[in-house]
Amino acid sequence: MQPADLDEVYALETALFPEDAWPRHMFDEELAHPTRQYWALTREQEIVGYAGMMCIPPVADVQTIAVATGHEGKGLGSALLRALHEAARHARGTEILLEVRSDNHRAQQLYRRFGYEHIHTRPGYYGDGHDALIMRCELVPAGPPQRSADGRTIHGNR
Repeated sequence: MQPADLDEVYALETALFPEDAWPRHMFDEELAHPTRQYWALTREQEIVGYAGMMCIPPVADVQTIAVATGHEGKGLGSALLRALHEAARHARGTEILLEVRSDNHRAQQLYRRFGYEHIHTRPGYYGDGHDALIMRCELVPAGPPQRSADGRTIHGNR
């Protein structure tokens, strides 16, 4: 993600999270922070998803992850989460945490597929009174690439 992406990212943020949207200046601050990394996902020159994480080894934290409504169910959230995991491992993270709304079941299913476990609840964390579920995933160290029977490289471990 680049500073030039932020107007489009912020528009998506406010559309997807009308009650919980980050203020615009937070995105500027996050991009400038040395412990943060952010990605924007584009399709046909339009930003359709974004994600960001903080890593202070050995712990990484998903700061945000979002996919535009019209692009859900196409594996984009999984792709963004894989990018976060890979970057966290590269930054020497051994575990990754995140917060998710208790009523966001679709996101919770995605995180469980990646090995996240619910470890704590923050009651009333969100402005509308919904709880935040704190979830944790142990990161498996990246190993050498694996090869299929026909010699092709197999990427990732999920």
